[in-house]
Amino acid sequence: MDNNLKKCILCGHLNTVDANYCSSCGTALNKLTDNTLICAPDISFEEPLGGEESLSGLDLQGAVLVVKMDQDVLMPYQIDKEVTTIGRKTDSDIFLDDITVSRNHAVVERRADATKFTYHLKDVGSLNGTYVNRKRIEEIELFGGEEVQVGKFKLVYMAQQPN
Repeated sequence: MDNNLKKCILCGHLNTVDANYCSSCGTALNKLTDNTLICAPDISFEEPLGGEESLSGLDLQGAVLVVKMDQDVLMPYQIDKEVTTIGRKTDSDIFLDDITVSRNHAVVERRADATKFTYHLKDVGSLNGTYVNRKRIEEIELFGGEEVQVGKFKLVYMAQQPN
C-alpha cells in the first residue's frame, strides 16, 4: 500500500494520509476507541428498531440515533443534550462527513413535559433536506424505530423511557 494513503478500518477505503475522516463512510481515522463502535450482527435494519430489546443489545439508555457504518457495525450517538446538532461541520454533535450533508443540516431538540422527554428533529435549512421514513420534513416528533435520512446517511432513532 502507498505510504501516502491510509485504509479505513470500517469500509476499507483508501484515504490520503492527512485525512482525519474517511471520505467514503465518514469514520474518524486513527481515532477510534473500543467504545466508539459496536458490533451488532444480530440487529437488522430491514426490521424496525426500537423498544427495550434493541437498546439492551447496545447497552445504551434513553434516546439514540444509530448510523449503520458497515454490514455489522453500528455507530450510536446518544441524544443527551437539549439540542444535538447534525451536520458536516467537524464540531457537530453528530458529524457526517459527506458532500450530501450540509454543514448545519439538522438538530434534534429534547423537550420535557410533566412525565417524559420528547425528541423533535428539525431541518435547519439544509440543501438536500432531511427525511423521516422517506418523507421530507421541516420538523417532526421522533418515535422509536423511525428511519432518519441525512444526505446519504441512514440513521435509526431508538428511544427508551426510564424505568
